[in-house]
Formats: sequence, C-alpha cells, structure tokens
Amino acid sequence: MSGVLAMILAGGEGTRLLPLTDSRSKPAVPFGGSYRLIDFVLNNFVNSGILKIFVITQYKSQSLMMHLKNGWQVSGIPGAFIDTLPAQMRVSKEWYQGTADAIYQNLTFVRDQFPEDICVFGSDNIYKMDIREMLHFHNKKSAELTVAAIKMKSSDVAGKFGVIEVDSDGRMIGFEEKPAHPKEIPNEPGFSLVSMGNYIFKADVLINELVEDQQDANSTHDFGKDIIPKLFPRGKVYVYDFSAARIAGEIDSAYWRDVGSVESFWEAHMDLLGNNPKFNLHNPKWALHTYYPPLPPANFVDTDDNESHVSMSLISAGCEINGATINKSVLGFRCVANDGSYVESSVLVGDNTIGKGAKVRNCILDRFVEIGPGFTLGYDEEQDRELVSQFRKGKITFASNGIIVVGKGLRLGF
Repeated sequence: MSGVLAMILAGGEGTRLLPLTDSRSKPAVPFGGSYRLIDFVLNNFVNSGILKIFVITQYKSQSLMMHLKNGWQVSGIPGAFIDTLPAQMRVSKEWYQGTADAIYQNLTFVRDQFPEDICVFGSDNIYKMDIREMLHFHNKKSAELTVAAIKMKSSDVAGKFGVIEVDSDGRMIGFEEKPAHPKEIPNEPGFSLVSMGNYIFKADVLINELVEDQQDANSTHDFGKDIIPKLFPRGKVYVYDFSAARIAGEIDSAYWRDVGSVESFWEAHMDLLGNNPKFNLHNPKWALHTYYPPLPPANFVDTDDNESHVSMSLISAGCEINGATINKSVLGFRCVANDGSYVESSVLVGDNTIGKGAKVRNCILDRFVEIGPGFTLGYDEEQDRELVSQFRKGKITFASNGIIVVGKGLRLGF
C-alpha cells in the first residue's frame, strides 16, 4: 500500500442536515453514539493498510479537526500520516469551487508523496469497504479510473446520485450526474447503478485531468459533473461492484447509506439496532476506531418508583439511566434519563438530559439539548408544531418522515 495516497473530501456544508450542521461540517456530525461520520471512511483506509491520508476540509472545520487531532494521530510509522488540508487559497482568492478543485489546489502535497494510485473518497457515508479489493480490481483492469458503485431503487436515486452504465466487462459506457429520470439497469427494471462517490485514479491521469479541467472556463470543477463525463469516453474507466465486497466476520458486508438528509440520518441509526442489525458495529475483525473520551461505563439504576428498562438500544459511555425506559434508541456520550422518563425511536447525540417523567419519541436531539420534567416531544403533532414556531427558523425542524430535530443547546419544557 506504500504507493497509494488517500484524499478524503471532508468539506461538506451539509445543508440538508440542518440544524445538526449549524455549527459543524457534515463529516463532523456525530453518529452511532460514539463516532463521527468521517470515522467510517477513515476506518476503511486504516483497516485496509492505507496510512497516507490527507483530509481536505473547508466549512466549519474546527470540530472536525479537533476530532482528528484527538483520535486519529499516526506516530511511530515512517511515512504514515493522517493530515488535514484546510482551504489555503493557494491557487486563487476563493475557497474550493468543487470536489475536483479541492484536489487541484492541493496538488503540491500530492506530488510530494510520489503516489502510483490516488483514492479520492467522500466522508459522509456509512459503510465498510476493504479498499484493497477495489485496488486489486483497479490494477487487474489496468484502469485509469475506477468508480465504486452500488445498485439502488431508481425511485430513491432521482436527483441525488450519479447514474452509471457498464458493459459486460465492467467498463463504464455511460454516466449522468444526478438525473431527474435515472436510467435503469438492463433486465433489472426499477433499479439503477449508482456512483458511491469513491474513486481510484492512476496518479498521472488524475493530475493531467485536473490541470486540463482548470483551463476550461465552463467547468464547475466537480468530479461528477466534469471529470468523469469527460474521461470515460476516451479513457479506461471501470466500475467496481460494491455488492461483491466482503468484510471478514460479516455475512453480508454490502451495506452503504448516504446520510445527507435528516431522514436518512435517522434511518441509518435505526439500522444499527436489533438482534441482526443491518449495519454491525460489533465486529472485532473490522474494528471501528474513533476518539473515545475518558468516561466511565454507562450506569443503570432503579429508583424508588421505577426500574430502568433498556431494549434494542445503544448506550454510550458516561450515560446515566435513572429509573427510565429506553427503547429502540441511540444515546451518545454523557446522556442522562431521569426517573420515569421515556425515550423511544430517538437519537440523542450526547450531553442530553431528559427530565423526570418526560417523554421523547421519533426525535433527534443535538448536543446539550435538555427536556424539562413532564414535557413530551413527538406525541402531539399540533403541540410540536406550535413549539417549532416559537424558535428561530431552522432551530427545530420537522423532517418529511415526521422526525423532529432539535438544535444544539435548546432547553424545552422549562
């Protein structure tokens, strides 16, 4: 893996995840109780033995950079690093103008590593991938570019993802970025082949394409809109089928979810729960590293009036469950649920307090949100919508699937 360089695009603004991205970039959004979104792509590279990693940041990056500093330092291995590349305006007086421009503005650092292959991956998807398998496919095909792809329902794809066409050898023969009417896979009506936004380039090909793209005054300097559509008709562009990916210790490894919206963010959390979760956090053969603060184990106690009950849930370190009921929920670090309170089908990001006798259902609570004693959220739609109207626009939102999202630091019911 010494000839492989990873470039992780972590500058996403994440407007569809508001208010969770009100004070942090999209890759820095907490997920699964103990993680950040960026942890999953970082684990994929590290577990695949790729330890030359640049993380390109832009919007509201302080929280992300602190997380990387605390949890992702590589030391003692010569030539190994996980370094951030914030927007430095080396080429112009503007921030990154697109995903391709973000790499172009950092070509100095790319050239310094003398890579043979360059992995350009996104940072806000939930999945596990042994990138060595994709690299093997890439080299076997002598590809100039390999694009990772997954099959999805066409109805879920429209306007959201790049759609790919391939021939029998896996070579790309068509590509359309976020079409309103995605083409379906031949002989599989209702399904489309979708780009995951993960690319492996031959280093010289990527550098040449980026330099050429910068000279095009009409380009948006984006991989999906500009680089791929120009390259595949004249270059050797192949498509790696992610459905064939396998991870040691797991029966079905081909889980991938884009968490670009509040709806998908909540649904991905629900996929972590149950006897046979769709996405398994507990595989010792594919450890999921993150920054884990020095906290005691979660504490479950009974009160004089109520026993604590927890079912189908993930409870992080530092939590205190005091005579409360937690069902089908994910609780981040240092959450407190007090006597007689009830939390159901919800995501508590961390440092949340649920007051005595309070009830929370179908909610996402950002950090430091407090729910007052006896207050209910997610049970009376009319009451909830009235509550939303009392706050600054976007501070509390209703998702299309009925999920209520409460922004950082709000105190409700006091």
